[in-house]
Amino acid sequence: MKSIVIVCLLFFTGIGVTAAQSSLPPLDKSPMDESYCPDNFPLLKIQDKISEPLLARVVYSRPQKNGRTILGDLIEYGKLWRIGANEATEVEFFQNVKLGNTRIKKGRYTLYAIPDTGKWTVIVNKETDTWGSFRYDAKKDVARIDVPVTIQNEITEAFTIVFEKAAKNYMMNVYWDNFKLSIPFSIAM
Repeated sequence: MKSIVIVCLLFFTGIGVTAAQSSLPPLDKSPMDESYCPDNFPLLKIQDKISEPLLARVVYSRPQKNGRTILGDLIEYGKLWRIGANEATEVEFFQNVKLGNTRIKKGRYTLYAIPDTGKWTVIVNKETDTWGSFRYDAKKDVARIDVPVTIQNEITEAFTIVFEKAAKNYMMNVYWDNFKLSIPFSIAM
């Protein structure tokens, strides 16, 4: 009798778990990620190893190459792209910064780009919490900068954004497929 009760409990528990799992959204094909400047800031903070203040954080979705042609096909030349997938990529500056000659106040912004074969126009826009680039409004742009795109030998399967400290400024490096885009910015004095 005890074994029948145990089997029944296991059976109905299994049904409950399966039902709960089926109501969850499926895993995203382009999972969301974030990157900090300086790198690993939250970990350094809890370890009391902070050597410089938090400057920026970018939140973005990571599409995969999956054998696709990226430049000139999936990312069309001359057309606005949200830099990533799903929700438009957002960057938060925790200090006032300069992008090219434009001062940007600390705050949260959306990143877009207009790709071309040799350079991309990177756009910082004040509209946030939006999907893709469907409702992009150029009137809300706060900065634009043209940056060269570099073709590399190494293939990056998953779209990736990382920060790097350069000599007198910082770089927000975008990698995917065989390209690298380095977006320079500096602390506004």
